[in-house]
Amino acid sequence: MQRDFFTATKGGLIVSCQALEHEPLHSPFIMSRMAYAAVSGGACGIRANSVVDILEIQKAVQVPMIGIIKKVYEDSEVYITPTMVEVDALVGTGADVISMDATNRLRPGGVTISDFFKDVRKKYNSQLFMADCATYEEGCLAEELGFDIVGTTLSGYTKETRGNKLPDIPLVERLCRDLKIPVIAEGGIWCPEVLARLFEIKGLHAAVVGAAITRPNEITRKFVNALKREGLENENPDN
Repeated sequence: MQRDFFTATKGGLIVSCQALEHEPLHSPFIMSRMAYAAVSGGACGIRANSVVDILEIQKAVQVPMIGIIKKVYEDSEVYITPTMVEVDALVGTGADVISMDATNRLRPGGVTISDFFKDVRKKYNSQLFMADCATYEEGCLAEELGFDIVGTTLSGYTKETRGNKLPDIPLVERLCRDLKIPVIAEGGIWCPEVLARLFEIKGLHAAVVGAAITRPNEITRKFVNALKREGLENENPDN
């Protein structure tokens, strides 16, 4: 399905279906049903974490898949597909696109994204790869290195970009204006109106929405926090 990825996802919504081990919905089966629900609602693709989740989701839906593996190493802040071990495992799933941290942070072993991706591209010449970036400069470098897609996934999540207003609309605009490869907006998209605003940007290929759709604990927390701000928590209209 790789060759059809760009056609299938152009102008569409990709839903991220992820739940880490400490989260309430952590389960390949639950993620597969979440993906099924997302596709039933019109999602054109799924972004998923871990081999087991990807394989289970592939049984449930027939749409393009962006695969990642989140793995923490003690000597690096990079945790989205950080080493060749994770890349090898993802290639084995048949995921249409493999996404990885493409920030300027050093990977495990002190490896730069430039050196790492040269090895990745040499080993897997025909695989599609997405660069999860935090800055404009990182997006430009990703294109130079031979990535097929650039995403704004990590804006706001690195030391350099912490505090950025999300979604990072100015970053999406600059990347769409200057890059020749497709740009996918991701990060901080919490309502349909903001998603629609992003698609007003000329050249945007697609967008990824995760927590706002597939993390009910985060969605609930936003509602509860709204009540706290208004001083309404635990009020009962019958009292």
